[in-house]
Amino acid sequence: MRLPRLDWLLMVAVLALLTLGTLLVWSATSHRADLTGGDTTAYLRKQLVNVVIGLVLMGTVLLTDHRWVRIVAPLVYLGSVAGLVLVLAMGTTINGSRSWLQLGGMSIQPSEFAKLAVVIGMALWVAERADVRRGRVVGSRGSVGDVVGMLVIAGVPTALILLQPDLGTMLVLSATVLGVLAASGAPRRWLGLLAAGGVTAAVAAVAAGFLKQYQVDRFLAFTNPDLDPRGAGYNVEQARIAIGNGGIFGQGLFDGSQTRAGFVPEQHTDFVFTVAGEELGLVGAGVLIALLAVVIWRALAIAARTDDVFGRLAAAGIACWFGFQAFQNVGMCLGIMPVTGVPLPFVSYGGSSMFAGLLAIGLLQNIHLRAQAAPAARLGTPSRVLVPR
Repeated sequence: MRLPRLDWLLMVAVLALLTLGTLLVWSATSHRADLTGGDTTAYLRKQLVNVVIGLVLMGTVLLTDHRWVRIVAPLVYLGSVAGLVLVLAMGTTINGSRSWLQLGGMSIQPSEFAKLAVVIGMALWVAERADVRRGRVVGSRGSVGDVVGMLVIAGVPTALILLQPDLGTMLVLSATVLGVLAASGAPRRWLGLLAAGGVTAAVAAVAAGFLKQYQVDRFLAFTNPDLDPRGAGYNVEQARIAIGNGGIFGQGLFDGSQTRAGFVPEQHTDFVFTVAGEELGLVGAGVLIALLAVVIWRALAIAARTDDVFGRLAAAGIACWFGFQAFQNVGMCLGIMPVTGVPLPFVSYGGSSMFAGLLAIGLLQNIHLRAQAAPAARLGTPSRVLVPR
């Protein structure tokens, strides 16, 4: 029996990130009695459970027939929207944002799954319209209806997330939507207008007082870190100190002085990169970034090699999602991006982020296997891919 022709480079990079992330989460929490209740391995066990569940979800999507993936896609989207509505109705507020659903002893953050739902929803919309207009060739531009439909699909969960408010997820979704629109063939002038409209809307939201005060303070602290070093600027200041302490080779895993003292807030979640910087140094942090870059590269490679419109746009959207979220997370630790509270993919502690990310990896592998399944068909006739005009 032949093993499936997976993208093994992608798989190895993801497994390496999961391993490294689990160690970093363990290091960030093992000395925090306020988090662990004195059990130094509490978060290690929790993260391992998250990883195992995530890998099972990834394998399920990976082995699912591609036709069922497209059939289930609308249900995933509707389920994500329903989860966001439930959050607003009965969610729990953590760190100023009503983003969590408490189900027994488990917390779920629907906005993490909304990222994947928006990607596959937009990809499915374009693919279904392309199926109706067979014979178009790659490179034809999207119609107004295609772009409007994609914006509506993205706009519903985006509006619900804005009401929480979860500014970090909003930024990630915005970058992802622009990436999918670009991959779909939307004219550049439309992308420029959408980007300008997004900036205008953000400025208007701040001017109208739509954002919470702590969110405004974070942006002010980003523009001037010395403005409030013990308040809004504290996280970034401590993060930069921790990373600077690491030097070239780091202070050693479990031996970071800032990490052991618990000076960096939310270090096992949003600021887990500071553990890598302090304990593994420039070399270790560089390896982590390189592994994330490999994941993004393989997603783009899968997008480029598939002849399926749904697969191409979904893979491109996932690459944009992972790419911007990683940049945002690492950037806020370095002080080059505002603090918005987004996890580092496959590294930060948290079940919702882990599950959504590994579901996306399973979809990437599914798309890759689909592209490998019919090489003879591509060799027999010139490739004609269905995309909207």
